[in-house]
Amino acid sequence: MTEADRTSVSRNDEQGRYDIFVNDELAGFTLFVDRGPQRIFPHTELDDRFAGRGLSSILVREALADTRAAGQRVVAVCPLVARYISKHDDVADLADPVTPEILQFLKSR
Repeated sequence: MTEADRTSVSRNDEQGRYDIFVNDELAGFTLFVDRGPQRIFPHTELDDRFAGRGLSSILVREALADTRAAGQRVVAVCPLVARYISKHDDVADLADPVTPEILQFLKSR
């Protein structure tokens, strides 16, 4: 990423995801499903053209900050989101475990 690149993250409620843009081009997203007080993150994708720029960390950081602001808990089914949480103590307090109930809930959708 160059200094001239503009990145932004926005919540896309219509599609149930957070989108990350680079210079107004969609670079990736992380899906979410709200279940009561929990926001479940099942999957994250980043376009290969944008790999290696640290965008997935920016995306997850912003998604978790928004989740905290909404007063919700995080269930990180997505390995990328789980890895981010394990490396950042400042968001570890948001995490709830992935349970069989959560996985069944996702399968039933």
